Amino acid sequence: MHSAGRFRHDPELLREFPQLAVATLAVDGVTGTADVSASTAPFLQRAAARLAERPESEFPEIAAWRRAFSQMGLKPTQYRCASEALLRRYRLSGELPAIHPLVDVCNAVSLAYAIPIAVFDLDRVQGDLIVTHAAGDETYLSFSGEVEAPDPREVVFRDDAGNAHARRWTNRQSALSAIRPDTRRVLIVSEALHAAAAADIELLRDDLADAIARHWGRGGR
Repeated sequence: MHSAGRFRHDPELLREFPQLAVATLAVDGVTGTADVSASTAPFLQRAAARLAERPESEFPEIAAWRRAFSQMGLKPTQYRCASEALLRRYRLSGELPAIHPLVDVCNAVSLAYAIPIAVFDLDRVQGDLIVTHAAGDETYLSFSGEVEAPDPREVVFRDDAGNAHARRWTNRQSALSAIRPDTRRVLIVSEALHAAAAADIELLRDDLADAIARHWGRGGR
């Protein structure tokens, strides 16, 4: 995504999911050396407190994504949204693996809000990035190094070069635009579908922006 690149959702998808609430942050000057443990701790504590009351499958944020996955013809317990997968892992292990400081912050906030957060290396995105139904001829690079073709009508994050930067909407990101030690420019996308999504996504964005500002400066919308 060059300076002229845009991020948007296909109007057809918005008609299918009119309750969708979205927040974005663009951050320049990212580094991989920050110690974010003090920033992530409060969010992990919030997630742990929620999980102590009920399993993640009963969270309204997760239930809404499960309904969306069913609406898309996917089995929700086979394909989980990113925040459900994180919560499940955190509930079972009691910790999150350190990946990259920025990703660690995003994952902690995602856990606290139970809302999926995707992070893309903008220098790996060609032109515009749109969340849309796949044509079926897109290219997806898995973390194992395999190249996959999304199913026709599957919801993907597609750029102008036909790269699918995420499959099954909020299920799995591509290795192509994953954050690396040398990543400098990122786009962060949060998406929610539950009843309080519009309000919660703004609170999430503010919390995330504040945490990021402590380490890398304040990003733009």
